[in-house]
Amino acid sequence: MALRDHDVLSFDCYGTLIDWESGLYNALGPLLERAGVSLSRDAVLETFARHESAQQAATPDMLYDALLAEVHGQLAAAWGVARDAAEDARFGASVSDWPAFPDTADALRYLKQHYRLIILSNVDRRSFAASNERLGVAFDAVYTAQDIGSYKPDRRNFAYLIERVAEQGTPKERLLHVAQSLFHDHVPANAMDLASAWIDRRGAAGGSGATAPISEPVRYDYRFPTLGALVDAHRSGTV
Repeated sequence: MALRDHDVLSFDCYGTLIDWESGLYNALGPLLERAGVSLSRDAVLETFARHESAQQAATPDMLYDALLAEVHGQLAAAWGVARDAAEDARFGASVSDWPAFPDTADALRYLKQHYRLIILSNVDRRSFAASNERLGVAFDAVYTAQDIGSYKPDRRNFAYLIERVAEQGTPKERLLHVAQSLFHDHVPANAMDLASAWIDRRGAAGGSGATAPISEPVRYDYRFPTLGALVDAHRSGTV
């Protein structure tokens, strides 16, 4: 198998294309200050991940901006301060402020010349539309948790992706899922026997950051430190 053996690339967005850890941490700034939280950035993100993954499992049909607001309120309580509805709502709406990684737009423009590009994301359509303005390409399809009614790592999200791509004439074997999160993306991709490329954005930082840790073995077909490195491998034909 080589990168050029695929016809369609599906992408996780937040963590892979959008720097969601920086976006989340910056958006949590007012709460961290109000609560006097002295945890490290990674510890803050890990606390967020525990609450977010539990809420997604409990309320799979909740829109992501509302889910973020709920998690923000839970974090306030966990850190010993009163919930503030307006502050919760601002955090829920912060997705539009989260930055793209520096290599994202150029990489997507290159890949668009060689593949159909699809988004499979754990957000609502409105939140993704704001982020899409930072990404620099028109995707061939966008599938969100709002469309599917569940959040990754639920296998239903990947079944939905595979079925829609098949309807468009591409078998699963020609689809490659590109993602940073082992928990949200690679574990369920393994379960669905879907080829995947790990964009290891955290690299030497280690840990799981804003994604829940995994407790089971995981495989991936390719591993790159950045999306730009995937593009370099495709351009050179070495992978």
